[in-house]
Amino acid sequence: MPMVRPDAALPGLPDEAEQVHAADELNPRTPPQPAATLSEAGELLRALSAPVRIAIVLQLRDADRCVHELVDALDVAQPLISQHLRVLKAAGVVRGERRGREVVYRLVDDHLAHIVMDAVAHVQEGS
Repeated sequence: MPMVRPDAALPGLPDEAEQVHAADELNPRTPPQPAATLSEAGELLRALSAPVRIAIVLQLRDADRCVHELVDALDVAQPLISQHLRVLKAAGVVRGERRGREVVYRLVDDHLAHIVMDAVAHVQEGS
């Protein structure tokens, strides 16, 4: 019976180099990003880093909200909600639209809600 070297490919099966190459085709490498892009992404993640801001994003994921609705839903003081909304607005996460005497806040886009939801899900999976 012929001996098979442990490093030899088995007939009909791709060798290790072919497997790695096939994996690269399925998961192409991310090209390097410009420093300015990475810096802006870091600022965005920093804006999302406070627990109250995460809670605000989760609330706005469900529906547009006024400050008083966020205060009631999160049981956080109005000045603190307003301060966090300013940070989120400056980072381009939320947008406010005046309706009479109130300002209604909404998420700029769904990408940000996905980032927050993925982070929350990741933490819950580890619990």
